[in-house]
Amino acid sequence: MSGLVIENLTVDFKQINVDSPRTPRKYTLTHSDRTGRLFLTIDKEYNEQQISGLYTRFMRDEILAEWLISDSEISLHIYCHVGGGLILGNHKFRESIFRREMQLILEAIRYGDRGFFEANPDLDSAPIFIHFQVSGIDKKVEQWGILKNYKI
Repeated sequence: MSGLVIENLTVDFKQINVDSPRTPRKYTLTHSDRTGRLFLTIDKEYNEQQISGLYTRFMRDEILAEWLISDSEISLHIYCHVGGGLILGNHKFRESIFRREMQLILEAIRYGDRGFFEANPDLDSAPIFIHFQVSGIDKKVEQWGILKNYKI
């Protein structure tokens, strides 16, 4: 499993900071296959501009994540597009890639928003749910531990 190389992560805070409310707080994570760089935007909404390029729309390998509250419990939800539409590869192949890179994905989110976690230490114990989606519909949802496991 690949781990996060901090120098390869670029973080962009939009209309949000460490003192902002826990929700809405959304993450848009993309990468460059050419350079290996990761680009994380943290905002109240997903960064549509970041995921609107032709290459990104074709590959659909972006990660979208958000904090959700249900029954007074907060959890982090990660969305991976594994099938449907005009994308490269079948859903089993794509799902295997997301699974292989999930440690890196979670480390990037945890490290990129580390000030928020320092201000809200209880969130390190919040559960993580990974949504493997086909055309925006959940194919399967799995719990992947807690964020403290991905602190670097």
